[in-house]
Amino acid sequence: MSANFFRSTRRVAALALPAALLLSAAAVFAAAALKISVDPYTNVTSQHQTQVEPDSFAYGSTLVAAVQTGRFYDGGASNIAWSTSADGGLNWTTGYLPGITKYQDGGPYDRVSDPAVAYDARHNVWMISSLAITESPVRGAAVLTSRSTDGGLTWGSPVTVTAVGDVDKNWIVCDNHAASVYFGNCYTEWDDVGAGGRVFMSTSSDGGLTWGARTPTVNNAGGIGGQPVVQPDGTVVVPMNSSFQSSILAFRSTDGGATWTKPVTVSAVSSHRVAGNLRTSPLPSAEVDATGKVYVVWQDCRFRIRCKTNDIVMSTSTDGVSWTAVVRIPIDIRQSRVDHFIPGLAVDPATAGAGAHLALAYYYYPNGACSAATCKLSVGFVSSADGGASWTRPQQLAGPMTLSSIASTSQGRMVGDYISTSFSGGLAYPFFSFANALAGSVFDQALYTTASGIAMSEALDGAATVAVGNEQPVPNAQSDRPEAQTIVTQR
Repeated sequence: MSANFFRSTRRVAALALPAALLLSAAAVFAAAALKISVDPYTNVTSQHQTQVEPDSFAYGSTLVAAVQTGRFYDGGASNIAWSTSADGGLNWTTGYLPGITKYQDGGPYDRVSDPAVAYDARHNVWMISSLAITESPVRGAAVLTSRSTDGGLTWGSPVTVTAVGDVDKNWIVCDNHAASVYFGNCYTEWDDVGAGGRVFMSTSSDGGLTWGARTPTVNNAGGIGGQPVVQPDGTVVVPMNSSFQSSILAFRSTDGGATWTKPVTVSAVSSHRVAGNLRTSPLPSAEVDATGKVYVVWQDCRFRIRCKTNDIVMSTSTDGVSWTAVVRIPIDIRQSRVDHFIPGLAVDPATAGAGAHLALAYYYYPNGACSAATCKLSVGFVSSADGGASWTRPQQLAGPMTLSSIASTSQGRMVGDYISTSFSGGLAYPFFSFANALAGSVFDQALYTTASGIAMSEALDGAATVAVGNEQPVPNAQSDRPEAQTIVTQR
């Protein structure tokens, strides 16, 4: 197939969701959902009409999202789809990364997973990081970077960042701060399951054309799900989960990626086992504001009696070393039955401090005490215009979905290990996996965003928000899901 196979440019019509999809005990319905990609593949080895685990990035009026397409049961997908808007979400161009898997342009790999999107302002290059997978046995064979030099409208064959070890959970970020001495550096993070879950970083200073040697932290730390962010002075802070998912950690570099510090503990994690055999874990979502304050959110049950459901919680830091006490984002009251998980945080890069604009998408069950047959999965959204001191009432972006309508994996039903939100022009754009009901045995699970960006007007109206307050965790809060006994892999 050519690099432009199934590439299309169109104004996708907003979906008129059935009335049943608009109902939720926990939220009001928000903007119309907009489908911006599909699964075109037909190989019999994966589940088709499935798209899971989106990431996105915005710079100026350009938004780029990427998503696993054609999910395999035991890891990875047939390919990575991309969707690009050059006009702030009005029109979308869609396509599929060339040269990675055998299902697109004769790529060398069997599968691919874990897309992450970045933009390098110095070199005017868009990048999608991905995890190449081989079969028999299934293993992470390489971390790749696909590049676009025309605003995300076409993509070249991938560059290999590393092909050493059994790699997992890659992420990418670029230093777009013109005053930084490391302006134009891009950083890729991953962990190596074959090396005990050790985390590595690699640096590029030429727009992703070449990448430096893999570099561990000074103490060879392990972890999973790192999300590097860059502060205005060029310091790179990498929040991540511990290898056994029992704590949120963070390490950093102040020398352009030459060395990486020993991680500090942001917080221990108390996590509720989500019902219905849905694949979730307390991976962090991290962002940074205009002055360098770092925000990290994850799912956690420390504020709930007997860990019955998860909240989305947050900690912040100005230096990546000292972190604030964990606070609960007040999506609903602590006594509610709502279970919240898989958060995707965005911070408007033009805002900071007490005026920072935050947007948070997440998945939730209106009633966390459900079963695989009865759980109803929805996508929610809240925002803050005061740096997280107060938050809007929750909005429902899409749902409910039945669990049987989403892709099945060896770790449970899957919408993704992460979800994504980005800001463009002061508007928030959530990107999420949504599934309509099965048509017989055929899935209808695809990448969606909102038909227009979500304005911060409600967050700016103090009367419409709920303050975080001074809530204290339940004494001796503990997870009701056992700590992993082996290195966690999530491909």
